[in-house]
Amino acid sequence: MTEYTTVSIPKELAERVEETIEGTSFSSTSDLVRFLLRSIVIQHQRQGQLTEAEFDEIAAQLRDLGYLE
Repeated sequence: MTEYTTVSIPKELAERVEETIEGTSFSSTSDLVRFLLRSIVIQHQRQGQLTEAEFDEIAAQLRDLGYLE
């Protein structure tokens, strides 16, 4: 059985995410966060280490989604 933990984000951000995922295959904010984190971890594991440019690109994508300010 998979165990879970809770990640807190501001309500305003959660509302923006809900608007962003509307009409997509993501059914919740948690689904999107899991997908993003999984993508980052898989990319890191394949390459052994993220380059600064790759990290900046991921950060920009997260910023565009409202996860980073």
